[in-house]
Amino acid sequence: MAETALTDKKERFCREYVIDYNQTKAAIRAGYAEKSAAKKGCELMKEQEVKAYVLQLQKEQKERLMLTSDRVLIALIDVYQKCMQAVPVEEWDYDLHTMVKNGEYQFDSKGATKALEMIGKHLGMFDRKEQAPTEGPVYLTGMDEIKE
Repeated sequence: MAETALTDKKERFCREYVIDYNQTKAAIRAGYAEKSAAKKGCELMKEQEVKAYVLQLQKEQKERLMLTSDRVLIALIDVYQKCMQAVPVEEWDYDLHTMVKNGEYQFDSKGATKALEMIGKHLGMFDRKEQAPTEGPVYLTGMDEIKE
């Protein structure tokens, strides 16, 4: 067992929890009764020793994977840029019996929006408490003037 005051079962719960962050499934996989697993998982996550060991496991994983917020942000920016790439729309040409470009383009707006949302959340852009009030018009690149 690791350098913790946890029982083997609680340590196993922590190790299972950091796999998918599902308290109920982690409790079941750790050997707790399926019937009471949801309640037990919730109880375990309130214990300071359990929380501390979960944080330790997360730190170890972060170091193993060499994850930094910079690397995550760079990956999110890459996802955004790929989602914004225009892809030609093709349709079936019955005379030529093949797909042909119809002159229109599409992009993955949902993927781009999600990547921007995650970047914005990381940067604290959507926390209304910390956001300074804007006065006058706000200009967005490539968009018309927006007034509040």
